Parts: sequence; C-alpha cells; structure tokens
Amino acid sequence: MNGHDALALGAIRAGCKFYSAYPMSPSTSIMENLASLGRDFGIVVEQAEDEIAAINMVIGASYTGVRSMAATAGGGFALMVEGFSLAGMLETPIVIVDAQRPAPATGFPTRTEQADLEFLIHAGHGEFARAIFAPGTIEQAFYLTVKAFNLAEKYQIPVLIMTDQYLADSYRNVEKFDLGQAMVKRYRLSKEESTKITNYKRYQLTDTGVSPLAVPSWINDVVYADSDEHTEEGHITEDGEIRKQMVAKRLFKKMAGLSAEIEKPEVFNVAGAEVVMIGFGSTYGVIKEAAEALVQKRIGFIHLSQVWPFPGKAMEVLLKDVKKVVTVENNASAQLANVLRRETGIKVTRSILKYDGRPFDLDELITALQKES
Repeated sequence: MNGHDALALGAIRAGCKFYSAYPMSPSTSIMENLASLGRDFGIVVEQAEDEIAAINMVIGASYTGVRSMAATAGGGFALMVEGFSLAGMLETPIVIVDAQRPAPATGFPTRTEQADLEFLIHAGHGEFARAIFAPGTIEQAFYLTVKAFNLAEKYQIPVLIMTDQYLADSYRNVEKFDLGQAMVKRYRLSKEESTKITNYKRYQLTDTGVSPLAVPSWINDVVYADSDEHTEEGHITEDGEIRKQMVAKRLFKKMAGLSAEIEKPEVFNVAGAEVVMIGFGSTYGVIKEAAEALVQKRIGFIHLSQVWPFPGKAMEVLLKDVKKVVTVENNASAQLANVLRRETGIKVTRSILKYDGRPFDLDELITALQKES
C-alpha cells in the first residue's frame, strides 16, 4: 500500500464518520479510499464545492458528535485557515491533512515538497493550541492518524497531519497493522452521562483547559457556541479578565497537556556520532538508509514524526554533545532548522536542501554527507 492508503485506514480505525474535501492533488487519494470503503464502515464522504465549505462542513459534523476529517494541499489549506481558527475558538475537534506539493500557487501539482512546516505551525489568526504530525513511513501514516483523532477529541483542538506527494504515492509491502497499538479513545460524554447534566457549561474553565464535551442534542439545557469571545456558558462577552482566562485555556493549558504526549523522535546511532542528520516526514527512508550506509563514518540520524508541539527538551538532550548537526529537508529555506533554533537555541551546521519537486535519492544524500564527515 502507499501512505495515503494507510492514512485512510487509520481514519477508519479511529472512527471517522464524516469526510469532506475539494479534490486537490496529491490529497485526492484519501477521498477515493474513504469513498470506496464508506458503505462498509458507515462513512459519509462529501465532495464540497471548495475548501472553505469543506472545513466548515467538518466543523459542523464534529459539533454534532462525529469524528470528522478533511484533506487538501497547501493551497487548499490556505483557504481553510479561517475555518481552522474557528475550530480553535469553538474548541471543536477536527483532523486536517495537508498533502504538500511544490508551491506557491499551483506550483508543481504532481511533485513533492516539504515547504508548509512553518505555515502550519503559525496558521490561523490569533493564538490557540494545535498538534502537527509528520509521518515518515506507511506504518506511521496509519498509527499517527489514529493518534491525531484521539488527541483532537481529548483536547478539543484542530490537529494537522503533514504528508506529501512522495509519501502519498509511494507503494511498499507492509506487515499487517497491529490494532492493539492503534487503540481508539473517546472523550465525549456518553448519552447516559449527558442526560444527567444540568447547567451545562460548554467552555467551563478547568485546570487542564479541557471542558466537558457533549453531543448538543443529548443535553437538556440550551447549548451555546460562539465564534466571538465568550463566557463559560458560551455567551458573547467583552470582559477583559474572561478574555485572558479563555486565551490561557485554549493556548497555554492545552499546549501543556499536548507537550506531555509528544511522539518521541526516532533515533539511530546518535551516541558518539560525529554528524547527526535531522529530518521530518517523508525523508525518513533516505535518511535512515544513508545513515546505515555511512555507519562507519559515525553518522546518525533523528527523525521527527511530530513537529508540533516541538520536542525541544528531547532534542536538547540528544544533540548535547554532537559536533555537527545537519537537517535534510525538501524545502528552500531550511524550515526545520529554523524551528529547531527558535525552540532550542541549537543552530545547525548545515542544511541539505532539495526543492526541485523531486525527493532525495540515496546517492546524492551520501555525496552531500561525505563533505561533512
């Protein structure tokens, strides 16, 4: 199977029941997968008229109680950004896939790139929590999609999954997935619990920043939801103190919880290495193969399958005694190196960059690395 086959199966495993998108290469294969299996698993797949409609449908479906997802490419996500912020304000769990391709504008619609990293970290107006996964293998595409749905519902946030054309369309034989490692966890109040609730506060202030999440029709009280700043009950407010409490709820408290559940970086031969490569997403395979080929030259690697919250503390420990740090990225501006420096203060020795729309091949990466060793 390929990366998007696995991602679609991960969504099904996670209990996704509504998918809406406007077809945009290379994300369309996710829609095709889910549509082909929709009858078997009770999934509604809606081809929206545009990306703005798609994300708003996904928010609406999630609000009514079903796990929901949309997928697009960078240009489509640019249109979704206002809705993305709406999900942040409404504290409505959604999962969005950004299947990257070379940009700006139409770019290379059938080629690959990793240039949306900083865009996704900062997407949306205002400040609110989000998690961003960047699977590097077909297996990770499956397991991390399940985790994305679980975290979205647990923290009531939008969660992003970054793929790209290379991961989406690359086929490989894989072992049968272990469903025991892909457990589905639900965090909504049950119908039985909901019927017993009185004075429901959708945005109740809590120590964790997470409020009770119920299906509105199961609550006896009137339920309010508002895109303006609001009180615990959901009523519009201009109160400055309530505003500060709600920002802390949506940003600081939820990010603290998310930071305790970061997917650990995968590490190979870092202890005692002279050079350590760092990559994220689909560069996993070529980085691993290059490190194995050059193991005698004491070259190791670190791969990040979650890029936000950034695993800063783990990276500081792993890179503490490393002489040369090299990022390997399919973009022109060394975005991972920029994030690493901003979050940890660590400045890389060099970034090996490729942005011609093609993935790295092993020979060119080895040649570049031999200049560092």
